[in-house]
Amino acid sequence: MASIWKKPTDLQTINQFSCAGLVGHIGIRVTAITEDAMTASMPVDERTTQALGLLHGGASAALLETVASVAANWTVGEDAFCVGVALNINHLKAKTEGVVYATARPLRLGKTLQVWDVEVLDEDGEHISSGRMTMAVRGR
Repeated sequence: MASIWKKPTDLQTINQFSCAGLVGHIGIRVTAITEDAMTASMPVDERTTQALGLLHGGASAALLETVASVAANWTVGEDAFCVGVALNINHLKAKTEGVVYATARPLRLGKTLQVWDVEVLDEDGEHISSGRMTMAVRGR
């Protein structure tokens, strides 16, 4: 299988690109890249839990959207960029501590629209959430 990436896939470059704002505040980091998938991690701690001590659904959504968005932007050349237009997420299991990992894989890499499937697992491989992100591809 040929790689889907059109930009350098070293983790330092990718994390420098994506660490500003919310992503940096809640500790999201891209941790792995394969030929057709990108994985990011996020701690489950006081930054990402809600009042009952459970992983906040919004934090899970931010992780899912981040990894899909970064991955999408790495599949287009320097003359284009991707922005999110729709996010669907299902929360499957509660989590109170540790780390969660989101892996994004493309369903469609079109010229104007991309669709990404994202699975969020914990460190034991348990499904925490699952979702789909739709990205619009725009020219610079």
